[in-house]
Amino acid sequence: LEVSAGQRVADVGCGPGALTGVLVERLGSDRVAAVDPSPPFVEACRERHPGADVRLGTAEDLPWEDDAFDAAAACLVVHFMTDPVRGVAEMRRVVREGGWVGATVWDLAGNRAPMHPLWDAVAELDADHPGERDFQGGSRDSLVAVLDKAGLRDVEAVELAVTITHPTFEEWWEPYLHGVGPAGEAVAALGPDGRARLEEVLRRRLGDGPFDLTATAYAARGRA
Repeated sequence: LEVSAGQRVADVGCGPGALTGVLVERLGSDRVAAVDPSPPFVEACRERHPGADVRLGTAEDLPWEDDAFDAAAACLVVHFMTDPVRGVAEMRRVVREGGWVGATVWDLAGNRAPMHPLWDAVAELDADHPGERDFQGGSRDSLVAVLDKAGLRDVEAVELAVTITHPTFEEWWEPYLHGVGPAGEAVAALGPDGRARLEEVLRRRLGDGPFDLTATAYAARGRA
């Protein structure tokens, strides 16, 4: 986003505040705003980043005035928006003319997200499960199209890869047991017996650990 001191930036779909924290470190909490539709995430983000303007709301109806920010970002959230084009258009609305609007999304269409071992195992048990491959914005072309349709100009995209070492199978597996997001919901829907079968497949594929997993995201930006 090429943010610099003195600018104001909005984090749209902030979750518990991972990107918000990066922005606070760069700009100061009084220059950062964030929004999320989940009350627990908003509470967590407020606790982590006191002084930032953290609000409850949706991307499709942002709670700020026109031209309120120098840039806006949506990190790993476009595919969760009810209407991604409207959500990004709202981001464009609250950014001054010439400011950047940016978004990152895992390569869901290419099955290169961090969740890919889980979805591969789910497919082994249920070949008809849709997974996340068809989510809007989940490929380079789809993400760029969302930004274009939202009215941004000079849209460009890059590919980003990250490799994480998981020390144990349990450390990797535990977050999926909370029912959060499509992956967590899919695991919860299996019931105890189904989860046990899924875990057996995953342990066979991944081992006890440590193991490395590489995931790829697309990052795109355009000017308001």
